[in-house]
Parts: sequence; structure tokens; C-alpha cells
Amino acid sequence: MADKPSIEYNEKIEEEFNALINSLDLKEQRSKDYLRMRWLDQVKWMEKRAGEMRDRHRRYRLNVIIFSALVPIIVASNFSQDKEIDKILKVATISISAIVTVSSAIDEFYQFGNRWYSYRKAAELLKTHGWQFFQLSGAYRGYKTHEEALPIFTDQIEGIIQRDVEIYVSEGMQHLNPQEQKTEELPPAS
Repeated sequence: MADKPSIEYNEKIEEEFNALINSLDLKEQRSKDYLRMRWLDQVKWMEKRAGEMRDRHRRYRLNVIIFSALVPIIVASNFSQDKEIDKILKVATISISAIVTVSSAIDEFYQFGNRWYSYRKAAELLKTHGWQFFQLSGAYRGYKTHEEALPIFTDQIEGIIQRDVEIYVSEGMQHLNPQEQKTEELPPAS
């Protein structure tokens, strides 16, 4: 159910930006292809990933909040002398505590909150540059045509994508042990 609004939003973005791309006066088809296949594709991908990371982060954080609140309630409700009820309460307390611990550990290990922020930031940067490019404003204000501004736009977009890749790689490297990190490093340029 959570994916439906995201899918509709991505379809809307694709439709609106495709219309803008089609309206541009660019001499070469590959320029429009770049806008569609690289820039717009990355906008949609970052939007989707940001939504996924947000949903995962919220899900695990809500587990921690809700189940953490239940533990003291269960412990305090130990008013019965019935051994069967006492056993059920102990099992429930242990189970709920395990859910809290595991949910917190998974969210921390995968850094869903940080990844949500990173993808959201990248998506917004991509869209901002896109809007500025379409309107020839901001960083593209000094250009008379989209054709003139395109090389600067592509440099900016590739820079944003490269920063996102570097963040992804550095996060991945943090989860490797020192020996694995050495084998994952690129050899020096010759």
C-alpha cells in the first residue's frame, strides 16, 4: 500500500518532465536522450529509494517506540499469582524486548535514516538543477539557450550522481573488515 503513492508520484514526475524535455529546442536527439535516460531516470530512482528508506526507517523506529512502551506495561501488570499467566508474561516480555533490540539494531546497521536523508537530498538536488536548466535560471542564468547550458548541466548532474556513488561505496566499505577493505580498494593509476 505504501508503494502506490510513490509509484503515482514517479509516473507524474516522468510525465511532466518528459513534456518539458520534449519542448526543449535541442539540436541533437542524444541531448534529449541524456535528459530522459540519465537525469530523469536518476530523479525517479532517487525518489523511489528515498521513499523506501523512509518507510523502512519509520517501520523499525515505530517498532522500537511501540514495543518499548509495552514492556513496562507488561511487567507492571504482573498482579497475578497464577503461574501460567506469569509464564506468559515472562515470554511476552522477553519476546517484545527481542523485537525492540532487533528492530533497533537493523535500523542502525543499515542506516535507513541516513540513507533516506542522502537519497532525498540527491533527488532534490537533481530536481533543482533540472528546474533551473529548464528555466535557464540559477546556475544556468548566463546561457541564452538550453543547447549552451547543457554541458554545464550534465557536469552538475554527473557530479551529484558521483557524490551519491561515493557515499554508497563508503557506507559499504564501513561494513567490511580491514582485510576485505584492502581487497576492495582500486589499484593505483599507472
